[in-house]
Amino acid sequence: MTADPQNLSRDRIACASCRHDIDAAAKLCPYCGADPRTGEKPVDTQAMLNEMFHPREVTTSDTVIEFARQRQGVVIALAVLVVILLLAGLHEFVTRRNARDVSAAAAIPLTEVTDLSNQGDDNKPLPLPNLDYQFDGHPQTMHTFVVEPGAVTPPEVVAAQQAAAAQTTTAPAAQQTTTAQPAAQPARPPAH
Repeated sequence: MTADPQNLSRDRIACASCRHDIDAAAKLCPYCGADPRTGEKPVDTQAMLNEMFHPREVTTSDTVIEFARQRQGVVIALAVLVVILLLAGLHEFVTRRNARDVSAAAAIPLTEVTDLSNQGDDNKPLPLPNLDYQFDGHPQTMHTFVVEPGAVTPPEVVAAQQAAAAQTTTAPAAQQTTTAQPAAQPARPPAH
């Protein structure tokens, strides 16, 4: 159901008082309360509303607070701007006063202000606690080796590594020959 544009213009009129586009069958304008054809207000709606709802008297401070409630973003932005300007002004004042006024008093050394003799040494490392651990009587398993740049592996360690590598290469070959022989035999059929 779409409205026909030609019928739409006949069903709508402009209010003579407020110029809003309203329904042609309306007896009163919903926006201003006047007769849409003549613009006259048959009933004073504002007086009727005041009589029914008794508006409260609003002071100037209440008006300002209500304005701030309606426009919180603007009020917050202005407050931030004022605080920044106050801080900038205070900084400028202090900077100029310090540049102009020089103290005639002698400078006080920092050692007179602070007493460093009773303070402990904060940079001293704490001692490590005594670690009690069980190592099953083999202390060589707990050794830590540090590899340094340019370090050379000792010859006895190299010989032990080569011997271990030779044992691992000969052991799998021996296992393959022992496992290959049973695989060559035919499988027996199960007995019933």
